[in-house]
Parts: sequence; structure tokens; C-alpha cells
Amino acid sequence: MLTGLSAAMVGLALYVVGLFGLATYNLQLVLTAVEERVEVAVYLRDDARQSEIELALTELASIPEVRSVHFVSKRDALERARADVEFGELYGDLEVNPLPQSLEVELRPGDRNPEVVERVSQIASAYPFVEEVRYGREWVDRLFMLRRIGAATTAVLGSAFAVVAALIIGTALRIAVFARRDEIYVMRLVGAKSGFIRRPFLLEGAIAGMLGGLLAWAMTYATYRGVYSFMAFELAWMPSEWIALGLLAGAFFGAASSALAIRRHLREI
Repeated sequence: MLTGLSAAMVGLALYVVGLFGLATYNLQLVLTAVEERVEVAVYLRDDARQSEIELALTELASIPEVRSVHFVSKRDALERARADVEFGELYGDLEVNPLPQSLEVELRPGDRNPEVVERVSQIASAYPFVEEVRYGREWVDRLFMLRRIGAATTAVLGSAFAVVAALIIGTALRIAVFARRDEIYVMRLVGAKSGFIRRPFLLEGAIAGMLGGLLAWAMTYATYRGVYSFMAFELAWMPSEWIALGLLAGAFFGAASSALAIRRHLREI
């Protein structure tokens, strides 16, 4: 009964960690999806020559942080605008194309930060045939501010939840060890060494922690399915590596807590 109680307490503690991990993972996916849309739009003058455009394409593509550079003609820009749901009617009956030709600069993953975007924008702005360079500086700054806030929050709250889980697990397993203090005393009387006494408790703690991790996984998945059925958008499930790490963490905390508890009782006997 005590082992089952310990496993249940471990499960409840890791369940909170699992919910936080699920929310953190989905937040990372959202920020990554928004970050992938970060690009530099270089609008060219109508009198820009083809040789100048090809030179800009070559030089911008040679920047280490740039993945690719695409040329968008005035005609392509108008076709895109007409295909857009919001602006299709606005550009549908125009006799003169008011949209400029442009270069779309796509950055490499990991290099879509404000410093790199600003530097690439300054390089593109130096061309005399460039009319304007845009990259949405305000929302790019906000995006990376949210990413920094999310990373800091994950580190602080994740560490706090892990400490709380460790304390709960340790308390539960110490109760189980304390309930067997008479058995430990008898084993010491008949000559059992500390290692012989310690091993079954370590195994029991690891099993209780693993069972608690499985219980936490089941509760977290049930919560995920329940929330997913009522959400208007798609909610992603955690990767298998995170689940395996949670199970191993439960087993580790269980074994470590049992080791601390049994060490204390062996010193007192």
C-alpha cells in the first residue's frame, strides 16, 4: 500500500511537470513557426536595370546567414496580390500595376535574429536602385522578446516544478522506508551489510518512481486528449524523447530518495 501511495504521489508531482512541459513544447512550436516567416523584403525602383538586379542577387546570396534570394517581378507581385483573399478584389480591375519589383531574402534557420536581419537590411539598403527595405522590425523584436521570456520562464518554472516533485517523491518514499525500520533493524542484527539492506529499497524506489512516471504520462495524455477535443486549433503532443526523460527522471528521483532515506536509518540503527 505504501509503495502504491508513493507511486501515486510521484505521478501527481510529475503530472504537473508534464502539463508544464506540454504547454512549453507547444509554445516553442508556435514561436518557431512565426520565426520561419522572418524575411527581408527589398523593394526595387522601376528603373532598376537587369544587370543591377543580378548583381544584388549574387551579392546578397553570398552572405553566410542568407539561405536564398528570390526575384519577384511587378507581374508576379500583382498576381500574388490578386490571389490573396483579403486584397484580391482591390487589385482585380487595375489597368496599371502599382506594385514594385522586389527581392525576397530568406535567412538560414538559427540566423533569424534581430541583429542579422538588421545587418542584411543595411547591406540591401546601400544599393542605389533600392527604394525601400522592410522586414517588420517591430514584430521581429517582439518575437525574440517573447522567445527570451519563454526561455526564462521555462527555466525558472521548470526548475521549481522539478524541485517540488523531488521533495514530494522524497517524502513519500521516506515514509515507506520508515515503515520498514523494524525490518532494517532485524536485518542488521543478523549481520546483513549496508549494501545488502540498501539494494531492495533502491529497487523499490526506482520501481515506484517509474510507476509514478507512467501514471503521470497517462494523466497528461488524458488531459491532452480532453483539451484537444475542445480546442479550435491543433495542439501538438510532446515528443517521445521528453516522455522517456520523464520516466527516467521518476525512476532516478525514486532511487535517489530511497538512498537518502535508507542511509539515514542505517546511521541511526
